[in-house]
Amino acid sequence: MTDNGNHRTPIFEGLSLEEPSILTISFASDPTASLGVKLCNHDNGLTNEMFLPGYASVGGMLDGETLARKHGVKVGDYIVAVNGEGFRRFPPDFQDENLKDITEGLDLINLSVENGNGKAAGGQGEEITDKEKEQRERDLKGRVVTGKKSGGEVYEKLLARIREIKTTKSPANPLLISLERYMWDSRVHSWSRFLSARNGNVPEAMTLIQGHERWRNEFFPIDLTEPSLQKLLKAHAVSEIDIESEEEEEKAPVVYIDFAKLQAMGVESDSLSIDVVKAFVVYTETLLSKSSDPRGPKTSQFVDLTGVSFKQGLQPGVLKKLYATFEPNYPETLEKMVLYPVPKIMVRVVNAMLSFVNEHTRKKFIITDDLVLVCKELGWNLKEIETCGSVNGYMKKHLKHGLSFVFD
Repeated sequence: MTDNGNHRTPIFEGLSLEEPSILTISFASDPTASLGVKLCNHDNGLTNEMFLPGYASVGGMLDGETLARKHGVKVGDYIVAVNGEGFRRFPPDFQDENLKDITEGLDLINLSVENGNGKAAGGQGEEITDKEKEQRERDLKGRVVTGKKSGGEVYEKLLARIREIKTTKSPANPLLISLERYMWDSRVHSWSRFLSARNGNVPEAMTLIQGHERWRNEFFPIDLTEPSLQKLLKAHAVSEIDIESEEEEEKAPVVYIDFAKLQAMGVESDSLSIDVVKAFVVYTETLLSKSSDPRGPKTSQFVDLTGVSFKQGLQPGVLKKLYATFEPNYPETLEKMVLYPVPKIMVRVVNAMLSFVNEHTRKKFIITDDLVLVCKELGWNLKEIETCGSVNGYMKKHLKHGLSFVFD
């Protein structure tokens, strides 16, 4: 689904692509400037690096008005070339001219990128056509560099090349760093999550991620105008609580599930449970795509059991279906799973009902009737919830994306 100003479309496509965006950092205005980022070394010979396009990524942004901030660099961006010389792990899958350039604060039309020696792409005195020069420049920028299996040899070469060009302080050949930005669920960022979910077993992780990619192709797009899905979305039976935490540690946004409302709507029916899964996926995708760090996006989940009669029995069928979708397709993205309010006397019973959840995920579960604990774990404001009268009221106050999913 797109929402840019007044234009919306009722088709939700899923919010991740394999193809990257590109951006360029130029040091022409200040050849001695600092880039203003903390770099991560990805030249360690590890299996979780096998889909990373380069050997260095932006791991953090330094404070102040830096070149990185000026040009729109973000955490998770990968350095793939320096002054037109590629420092890639494997050849690019897409040509630059077919990718979106998201560089900020730079005149790309008049930007000239020479090769690392400041010379033309052809040999000395060699006459080549513009087309041949363009192809050679493309080949050089897409250059694959390999080193020893471990030890950071290529990473060090990359840093050395950056230092070498900066040292010359040449106005005719300023330092230019080319980066690629990948979305949160591209293989570049998601592979390490799938690998972790299978305890480092590469064949099992590959099977899992390939299954996920097939699922994406089959599950999307979602038609948000389907009457039964619209009824559920308008009722906010599945919704969100996305707030800025008062804690120093950033808390994950929350997918909210009003279980009593779902039960009243007949959630155990196959048709409604499918709509619940669709709504759950829409909110999960939306919140994960907003993560400030695409390398490790997180959401929490809150199941509001207010008004649910435990004497009549908690019907976990819909939770099983949500888990069956979430566990294989969004591994290692769950921060907390909260079920509230659950009387202390019923905690064991609810735990037993959730026996279908794997042990690793269950460690992230909080089953409680203590709202103070809930607020601590999710970063919510207790006084504000009390003012709103309920968690449901708190959810409606902090609804950021939900109204964009409603079509009358």
